[in-house]
Amino acid sequence: MSDSVKISYKEKEFTYPVIEGTMGDIAVDISTLRSDTGLITLDEGFKNTGSTESSVTFLDGDKGQLLYRGYSIDELAENATFTEVMYLLLYGELPTASQLDSFNKELQENCTVNQGVKDMVNAFPTTAHPMSMVGAISFTLSSFYPEVGEVKTPEEFDKAAMILLAKFPALCAMAYRRTNSLPINLADPSLDYVSNFYQLMFKNDQNIEISPSIVSALNKLLILHADHEQNCSAATVRVVGSSQAGLSASIAAGVAALWGPLHGGANQAVIEMLEDIKKDGSGLQFWVDKAKDKTHAFRLMGFGHRVYKNFDPRAKIIKQATDEVLAQLGIKDDVLDLAKGLEEVALQDEYFVKRNLYPNVDFYSGIIYRALGIPKEMFTVMFALGRLPGWIAQWKELRIDKQAIGRPRQVYIGAKTRSYVSLDKR
Repeated sequence: MSDSVKISYKEKEFTYPVIEGTMGDIAVDISTLRSDTGLITLDEGFKNTGSTESSVTFLDGDKGQLLYRGYSIDELAENATFTEVMYLLLYGELPTASQLDSFNKELQENCTVNQGVKDMVNAFPTTAHPMSMVGAISFTLSSFYPEVGEVKTPEEFDKAAMILLAKFPALCAMAYRRTNSLPINLADPSLDYVSNFYQLMFKNDQNIEISPSIVSALNKLLILHADHEQNCSAATVRVVGSSQAGLSASIAAGVAALWGPLHGGANQAVIEMLEDIKKDGSGLQFWVDKAKDKTHAFRLMGFGHRVYKNFDPRAKIIKQATDEVLAQLGIKDDVLDLAKGLEEVALQDEYFVKRNLYPNVDFYSGIIYRALGIPKEMFTVMFALGRLPGWIAQWKELRIDKQAIGRPRQVYIGAKTRSYVSLDKR
């Protein structure tokens, strides 16, 4: 394989090095293209553009492979806790027993939030979307905890990351409680990370029983969402961080990017689609036929993936967890029954199989969140809770490498130079 690429332009030839990643992905380093030739590349949506070298996450869409720091998502979801994966993403290695114990203790010690944050949450109208609250609180968190603002040293990073990771479950739960006009719960430092989040969400006057199957399912969901290479929100966190914006401000930008229905809002769209199908009453096959009709605008949400060409490796894992939780909780729900029926059709119908339109992680995560009593307005918040350690790891990598400020170029197609015309002559 050649270790360089040659470009000919205006009777001149320019040579650019080829870079190969540790897993075999190949890139052409064109960082001097514009200064050499006056050319830029045009790649709308950056689908063919590598913005960075990264050691956090590897994704192979053709093989359906996802690795965090070299570890298979299958093994991590089966064997690790979410806090282990947090540590792995932030520090590059799985923690030892003593490191994990210390990490968990720090999370427990920092899990409470001060009254000012609670007052801010209670100032929102109960009609506010939970993501708007989480985004706003994330952005202003440095006002209450200056440590999550400017971060310059490894020690300052450790402190800022810990504050964000420890307090974010409370922020997410407070948004849920506010939209339901419920009083804010206090964090319980005696509980593990996931169990504490669950009681922050759902504990009322009496003690709450936290089922091991629910904790296991939530651990898997959060692990599966923890990072996903240079996706829209991770790229946003990195670009904002490249301006040397603080950690909390960069994370807030990630929250905003995640809110879009083409990114983190897809699992909410799945449940809304199923609710519409149920309300319509025309039957599942009617809508399946509509999905096959290329002339019709209707599309099945939660099927296929922009990156994975065969199957989403996360979907296989969460499908099993979904089946287990539904069986253990004995839940009967017409919408969930519709989802299972739709899943069966997609896995057997030649139209879907031929096009690799298999249920993805958004399809199953929406089902399991609904089964756990989490409303659809909170689905993207749950995604943000899982993605937080990945965002922080991406931000850390960018700042350590001291990458230049993100500044894409463009091909201008507007009006040519023209003179100002006074108002009375227009």
